[in-house]
Amino acid sequence: MSLAGFSLIGCVTAVFAQSTDGFNPQAIEARAGEFQQDAQALFDYVTSNGEEHQEEAQTIVNEGYASIEGLDVSDIAGGDGPFDFDEMVVGAKAGMANPEGAPLFIAFASLSMPEESLAKMIEDTTKAGGVVVFRGFSAGNPQAFITGIRNVVDQAGASNVAIDPRLFRSFRVDRVPTYVALSSDFEPCDQLDCVTTPPPHNRVAGNVSVGYVLETFSNANGPGAPVSRVALANYRSER
Repeated sequence: MSLAGFSLIGCVTAVFAQSTDGFNPQAIEARAGEFQQDAQALFDYVTSNGEEHQEEAQTIVNEGYASIEGLDVSDIAGGDGPFDFDEMVVGAKAGMANPEGAPLFIAFASLSMPEESLAKMIEDTTKAGGVVVFRGFSAGNPQAFITGIRNVVDQAGASNVAIDPRLFRSFRVDRVPTYVALSSDFEPCDQLDCVTTPPPHNRVAGNVSVGYVLETFSNANGPGAPVSRVALANYRSER
């Protein structure tokens, strides 16, 4: 199995079943269908025997070094200190794909989170119709990421997990978990060292539940309130 389906998932669009002011859920749903095969490829890959793909993963690692050796990455999030290899490889691969719209309810995560908390975050974000986004391979190690993600992602949540360092840069996320609800769709840039200014949104960071986040955003009547209310209705209907 090729790693292409895994590394070219720039982001999986969140699908909301109801209409709210400011965005077109039907258009988003139609576009989201285009990524189902890539999402399934991600799940198939991370739940397969990783040893079979270790050599292939290392090839992508080496190609990542070669293709971006001359780039200035000093301004990339996480660029201080040792080279951030996960951003390098995944960011470079994302730059080779067409840029796609960002999801509207995003939960930023890391495998450094407690496994039980991360699994619950993915489960609840999936129920809400949002997307859980990782920055990239853990410590630059594809095998470590595969092993970790396999423990917290099931079939139901596979299409709601993405790797997209562009979103971490756009929202300047420096801690996890962080939750964001957008006022409208936007297109993240497709270059390794660029940053796209996101539209107005609500944001909260900390060890809180998805339900609490969506209730807080909904009651605050901020820019992310319409999306949050739809996501909250989805979440409650799936409980």
